[in-house]
Amino acid sequence: MTKLTAACIQMRSGTEPEANLAAATALIRQAAGQGAALIATPEMTNLLDIRPGMARPKVRPEARDESLPAFRALAAELGVTLLIGSLAIALEDGADDRFANRSFLIAPDGNILARYDKIHMFDVEVGDGQTYRESRAYRPGEAAVLAQTPAGKLGLTICYDVRFPHLHRALAKAGAELLAIPAAFTKVTGQAHWHILVRARAIETGCFVIAPAQAGKHEDGRETFGHSLIVSPWGEVLAEGSATEPGIVMAEIDLSEVAKARGRIPALSNEQAFSLKTFGF
Repeated sequence: MTKLTAACIQMRSGTEPEANLAAATALIRQAAGQGAALIATPEMTNLLDIRPGMARPKVRPEARDESLPAFRALAAELGVTLLIGSLAIALEDGADDRFANRSFLIAPDGNILARYDKIHMFDVEVGDGQTYRESRAYRPGEAAVLAQTPAGKLGLTICYDVRFPHLHRALAKAGAELLAIPAAFTKVTGQAHWHILVRARAIETGCFVIAPAQAGKHEDGRETFGHSLIVSPWGEVLAEGSATEPGIVMAEIDLSEVAKARGRIPALSNEQAFSLKTFGF
């Protein structure tokens, strides 16, 4: 498959997993009905609740999470490759009481092709009146993930990972043709950096980027930036969502454009090792 239609599901996830599942399901069905073969939802599809202690009673281990089997059945019913941008998942190893911020890549037959735990934790103060300490509630992942899908080789990242270009470059050098960046960007950081960062990752790697986002004012009080994006390997924005409203964003992608972009600017193959010299310290 060299040409396919990709779709971003833009959501405004709330504090109740059942309602979020219903909202995501409706939009996924809509995208599949319009011909999308690769469909991606945003970070924290199942739950957005930063109020202290409020999320914990609603988060389940993977084996008992109610959203995941529903999404697997939906992918099989619709015959699509479905990336659930991330779910909040309770850990079961007993060594840590934090959660995983975990992506699930689901094949058209409903099987799980790959899992990815977000590596970089959003521990920042961005000036929107809130302090974010993702590492208090979530354990960072330790491995980059590249998966072969019917839509091509897909590298998995999540939200704040977009600020770490070496991760995306490693995925591209390992063979990625597409990069997923599901996100729940704050409005403040999104206004300043979202478009630039997503386009930069596409340009640097020569990959298509699929970046579904959360959008609008959420039940827990946070405000996310929206503007889900599908970007070409040349950095062109092929499709874009609204600033505040849930919906679907679709574009046709042609994987032959990956080789063309890398042929024009062969940055991946031109990379050279170097040493660093400092003076005057």
